[in-house]
Amino acid sequence: MKTTRYFEEQVLRKRPYIDREWCAAIVAAPLRREAQGDGQVRLWGEVMRPGEDRPRILRVVTLADDETVHNAFFDRNFRKDES
Repeated sequence: MKTTRYFEEQVLRKRPYIDREWCAAIVAAPLRREAQGDGQVRLWGEVMRPGEDRPRILRVVTLADDETVHNAFFDRNFRKDES
């Protein structure tokens, strides 16, 4: 999985609970994909954290190439039924 320097130095440091494998899986098969105005791409997917009984939604932001991960965080506002 390709990542930006920002992802490596900032995101993973601030959010050590983010698993790289989760990000790679969401890039490969997102629940939803949305292009941003700046060319970056938002991708959402479900992940199961150890010890939890319900999946959470992780938003992964990639560069315009649709594969280089730039940011990732849990998205509490995501709704499956919205398009």
